[in-house]
Amino acid sequence: MSLFDRLFVASQYVTPQHALSKAAGSLADCKKPAIKNAFIKWFIERYGVNMDEALRGSAEDYEDFNDFFTRELKEGVRPLQGGPKKIVSPVDGCVSQAGSIEYGRIFQAKGHSFSLIELLGGDLQRAQPFIGGDFATIYLSPKDYHRIHMPIAGELQQMVYIPGDLFSVNPVTADNVPRLFSRNERVVCLFSTAYGPMAMTLVGAMIVASVETVWAGRIQGHGKTVRTFNYNPGEVKLAQGEEMGRFHLGSTVVLTFPENTMQWNAAIAPEAPVRLGQHVGDLASD
Repeated sequence: MSLFDRLFVASQYVTPQHALSKAAGSLADCKKPAIKNAFIKWFIERYGVNMDEALRGSAEDYEDFNDFFTRELKEGVRPLQGGPKKIVSPVDGCVSQAGSIEYGRIFQAKGHSFSLIELLGGDLQRAQPFIGGDFATIYLSPKDYHRIHMPIAGELQQMVYIPGDLFSVNPVTADNVPRLFSRNERVVCLFSTAYGPMAMTLVGAMIVASVETVWAGRIQGHGKTVRTFNYNPGEVKLAQGEEMGRFHLGSTVVLTFPENTMQWNAAIAPEAPVRLGQHVGDLASD
């Protein structure tokens, strides 16, 4: 690890993570044209955002930075490679890790792993169906599209807000901060599907202003206690490829499936780029 990377990781432990994230959220919500237009233009240039794919192509078209960051894509630029027994990528991003959940732990990077139970909020009953199953962790970089979609069709059963830290979730911190994804603030969404349960964990990070879902809107973050929301049968049903949430500034999605229900294909390999709607796995036969 380079000296710069060592200093970056060390700084994560002393930075006032929540205060900085709240300040970033205020800036991201600023609607003053001179401020928000300059910020958006700088961001596009700094991170190489492909605005040719965006439905609205200029900084002036957006109400504020968050409106830009959660921008809608033009119709047809992310064709859905889905269908019966297929799993599609829920986001644009890069695969951090993927594989089996062994002995109740999920591999993070370079000798680091974290507890499935801890990831899902410390509830054994919630985690039990996924022990021995499969996972994929997908990192969204600043330039990526930041809406989150359904990898398969599902019906929402429970949403859990879990307070925590707000470390950066880029590859450097994934390699060097123990239990990164199970210690950061996160929102767990549990779905029932035709093939069994599925969990989508939306992990917060440094300067992530908030996480949003299509059924609950923005989830109030920076809290101190776990908050659980249960849903009635049929209350929230989402089709494959349908939008389920958004990151207001970027982060990571952790997908988990039960044992013997699915298999990732070659697209899901560490450091491999993936795009929303791409075929990334197959569900087991009935």
